[in-house]
Amino acid sequence: MTTHDLRLIAREAPAPTDPVFEARHLIDGEWHMSTGTFTRESPAHGTLVTRAALGTKADTEAAITAARTAFDDGSWSELSGKERAAVLSKTADLIERDIDRIARLETLESGKPISQAKAEIEIAADLWRYSAALARTSVGETQNALGRDMLGMTLKEPIGVVSLITPWNFPFLIVSQKLPYALAAGCTCVVKPSELTSATTVVLGELLMEAGLPAGVLNIVLGYGMPVGEVMTSDPRVDMVSFTGSTGVGRAIVAATAPTLKKVALELGGKNPQVVFPDADLDAAADAIIFGIYFNAGECCNSGSRIIVHKDVVAPLTEKLTALSRKVAFGDPLHPDTQVGAIISDAHLEKIDGYVKGAVEDGAALALGGDTLPVAGLPGKFYAPTLVSGVTPDMAIATEEVFGPVLSILSFENFEEALGLVNGTEYGLSAGVWSQDMDTCLKFARHAQAGTVWTNTWMDGFAELPFGGVKQSGLGRELGRQAIEDYQEVKTVTMRIGATSRAPWVAG
Repeated sequence: MTTHDLRLIAREAPAPTDPVFEARHLIDGEWHMSTGTFTRESPAHGTLVTRAALGTKADTEAAITAARTAFDDGSWSELSGKERAAVLSKTADLIERDIDRIARLETLESGKPISQAKAEIEIAADLWRYSAALARTSVGETQNALGRDMLGMTLKEPIGVVSLITPWNFPFLIVSQKLPYALAAGCTCVVKPSELTSATTVVLGELLMEAGLPAGVLNIVLGYGMPVGEVMTSDPRVDMVSFTGSTGVGRAIVAATAPTLKKVALELGGKNPQVVFPDADLDAAADAIIFGIYFNAGECCNSGSRIIVHKDVVAPLTEKLTALSRKVAFGDPLHPDTQVGAIISDAHLEKIDGYVKGAVEDGAALALGGDTLPVAGLPGKFYAPTLVSGVTPDMAIATEEVFGPVLSILSFENFEEALGLVNGTEYGLSAGVWSQDMDTCLKFARHAQAGTVWTNTWMDGFAELPFGGVKQSGLGRELGRQAIEDYQEVKTVTMRIGATSRAPWVAG
């Protein structure tokens, strides 16, 4: 393959000359710098994007103190759902007002296409509005069948101080899958964004302050896992940790929280399969598979990174995927037509390439791609659209998360074999099935070990539907009504009413 076979979008305009974004901590309603700083360059353009305060243990402890005080004094937790909803709704309005600014910062820091960034921020605004609705509609239960003199009820109360640790691949969207739900429940929060993509979380802090959020309810500390993340997960004043990222780090967080028995919510890795049966609409499947593997350059926990195709249709489907891959626009993420931008870092680019080279050494074949991708006018980190065929279940590329624009193609002969391949990894985030037989689809949905199953589609998402994994893909759920419940404790209230009919325990 040469680059002439692909659709590449070169840099047409001069390199971006945006002012460097100065990112600061937000602690108890005030913006703070630290003695040290760290910087972030655009992975696509090589230009300096952000200079951020480098968080210390003291910064993190101060943020936790502010969140603990704000929760305990009731300035947020004891507000009515209506009052909390008003702030969340106002924040959604402000996000939409500033969508162009937020999207540009996100594109420059992450390398994702500007059109995709805007779409994600629109989705995020919807999540803030949905969370506002949940703030007003969260209810407990009553139990009126306990006997003549008894009445029971449950109260849903905010869990307390929550540490939110977010990743670099969807920095604004994923903080919006956590923070508004925690706030809707009445919690106070400390947020640490990835050191690679700090800017848009800081902008969100600015918008929340403008929307009227009380001081100390949201605190943002920038920096690295050590020491910031370590303090956020181990401090006994924190009641819950919500983390999105790798399964390895998720395990470390569980260990760090164990001494204080904090509640933990984890959205971790995936090796998400799509099974294609011979009666599937191959054109529809091919387009969805291409979207699933190249969206966000494959740097997505929900990436459809492996397909399991019936032996009778593996050849024609691979041919369709190869042809479609050549039409996907790779290149300058600031160009509105670009569909796939830059890889987040040199180290991650090497990791992706290592998986591909390893698969070829193990006997797989390259149907397309398999190397870094030069884009005219850009010094950045790009990887070619890559299809790896002839993959067998024992290969690392078949079971481990590549997190890049690389599709593994496996084959099967019958339903039981396909299901064994689907469930044969440590992950269980998402799975998909392509068949025109509804019995096949429903049987697959019942037996696939995954938190989400898509039938004849891929990666459709809605604020109303919960998202999360099983097995090594995580704990808890984001989105849907279940999201606010993750940030709540249930308290049982048991009442004896009227004249007691219980016999005395102590004889008179």
